[in-house]
Amino acid sequence: MPRRYFRLLDDVSIPGRWELGTPQDAQGHEVDDPWMFREGRPVHVAERLQVPVEHPGTPLDFSLAGFSTPVVRAPVAAVFSAQAAQDVQWVPVEVAGHPGPYSILVARRLVRCIDDAASTEVILWAPEDGRPERVGQYRDVDGMRIDPGLVGDAQVFRTWGWSIALIVSEDLKEALERIHATGVRFTEV
Repeated sequence: MPRRYFRLLDDVSIPGRWELGTPQDAQGHEVDDPWMFREGRPVHVAERLQVPVEHPGTPLDFSLAGFSTPVVRAPVAAVFSAQAAQDVQWVPVEVAGHPGPYSILVARRLVRCIDDAASTEVILWAPEDGRPERVGQYRDVDGMRIDPGLVGDAQVFRTWGWSIALIVSEDLKEALERIHATGVRFTEV
């Protein structure tokens, strides 16, 4: 039986939940490259970061902050560290007004595995789009499906060409469900 994988998303349907902003440096300035946290590679952060609460509400174990940056509480970090230590990096962050610890979850792997034919819709950048540096790359992926045979031993990763997608193995999904992690939502890919 082939392995199953799921896109890990922020459950925005939770009533009264908080919403987090873009990570900031100690001086309160947004980080220079907020995209770095979702590029599927290790990051270097020279100082401790903070994440503002844009809309107060119930804190969650897993949230996507600005630029789809995953921010997690310690129980979620423990699950990832136990089952996928080789695939993740932790960047400690302070969440304004909330005792920690919190961390940004950085998936250290980028896997070329999107199954264009099995996905509902795949749109690639074309020359007429006026972005020559993007031609041939994904512009949009709806109903994403992946080829599990291309994943290898990765437990958590970003998809090459569409790195907004944070993918976890079925084992990780089940472990997060066992601890009743708040804020998580899964879509099979």
